[in-house]
Amino acid sequence: MNRLNYLLSEKLQSYLDVGYGECLLRDDRIAKIVADALHHFDGERYILHAYCIMPNHVHLVIEPLAGYDLLKIMTSFKRFTAREANGILCRTGDFWLAESYDHLIRHAADYEHAVGYLWDNPEKAGFRDWKWRWRRDTS
Repeated sequence: MNRLNYLLSEKLQSYLDVGYGECLLRDDRIAKIVADALHHFDGERYILHAYCIMPNHVHLVIEPLAGYDLLKIMTSFKRFTAREANGILCRTGDFWLAESYDHLIRHAADYEHAVGYLWDNPEKAGFRDWKWRWRRDTS
């Protein structure tokens, strides 16, 4: 079953990368809401290591701090950003899919792979000079 889930997630990711869906995050106003929300609790509820806001999905590398649950962090983030984005777009209803794909990073090589993957995602999808990505300076 894990292999099937992996294959399905890879297939879904390939659809996302070519721009399927409404692509509401392509709107700079909405992408800014998402970026600002990600930075808001950085250092308080989690350590934000990196993100990439694509036109129809978001990649994150975050580290929940003690006492904070990843599911609760994501639920709060999605609820807030959905309400703000729907208000700007004069729409109602679901903004985010209910589920999220998460992966436990176990070692430095896995971390580098995750950050590299999200950083390279815009170019792989055909976007040049993508401004809606950020990573913590580790130097």
